[in-house]
Order: sequence, then C-alpha cells, then structure tokens
Amino acid sequence: MDIRSLIREVPDFPKPGISFKDITTLLRDAKGFEYTIALLAEKCEHLAPDFIAGMESRGFIFGAALAPKMNAGFIPVRKPGKLPAAVHAIDYELEYGSDRLEVHQDAVYPPGAKVLMVDDLIATGGTAGATAQLIQQAGGTLVGCAFVIELVDLKGRAKLPDVPIITLVEYLGD
Repeated sequence: MDIRSLIREVPDFPKPGISFKDITTLLRDAKGFEYTIALLAEKCEHLAPDFIAGMESRGFIFGAALAPKMNAGFIPVRKPGKLPAAVHAIDYELEYGSDRLEVHQDAVYPPGAKVLMVDDLIATGGTAGATAQLIQQAGGTLVGCAFVIELVDLKGRAKLPDVPIITLVEYLGD
C-alpha cells in the first residue's frame, strides 16, 4: 500500500509557501490507517519498547493506536495545564516563537523503562527534541523515534539523540 497517496498536500497552509501534509485523509481510510500502524509496529519491533510516548495532538493518534499493537503502555506528552498530577516541563523554540510540553513525573515506571517516541511528522525537530528531553527527565530510556512523515530538508533529525529514527514517508524540498 502506498501511504503517500493517502496524504493530502494543502498548498499555502498555514501560510503562503508552505505545502501542508494533511494526515486526516490517511486517518479516514480504515485500511490505510491500519496498514500504517502495522508498518510502524513492524519497523519498530526490534526496539521492544515498554512505552510509546506520543505528542499532542497527532502523536496521540498514532502512538495510542501503536501501543497495544506493541504490547506497550502509552505516555501522553501534553501542552501546559492539561495533565492533573505533578509534571516535568520543557520550554522549546519553534520556527516562529516558543512552546512548552509536559509529561507526568511518574509516566515512566520503573525508571529506565524503554520508550519509543511517535508522532505524525518531523519537520524542524523542535517538538521531537523537547519530547526526547522530557522522556529522559521522566526517567525513561529513549530507544527510538518513529514518524509517519519526515520533511527531510528541514533537518529535524539533528535535534534528536543518537537513537534509531524510523520514518515511513519522506518529502524533499518542502
């Protein structure tokens, strides 16, 4: 199955010159979504994670679907003020400003458990890099990162630790 064919490109969104990769068309295709999760599980199986960490919001979709397939728990990485217990937090820079992510302090148990980070897309790597740091703050051992889409020219990999990085669809020049 060709996952790329299920991803809609929206020109000039959210601003002129950007070609937005819209995964809602992939999600609405039951077979395509199922195939994507199965392929992620297959490519990440060797990492044997105890937990899948998914970033708000699209990382929740892929991470939560992948976790039971890999017999792993799910760790939500949230925007500020959304988690009810004590959190670790990190501020990070985006292309045009800054943001903050949080994870429960007790999200990884026992300490040292293996965590696979999952999101729909890696672009500049700001969110992914911040999430990797949060996983470590929470006591997890980051064993890999998995993304449905990679915008290769934006070099987001450079902001990630030296762990396996798995992507299913790569775009150049976007």
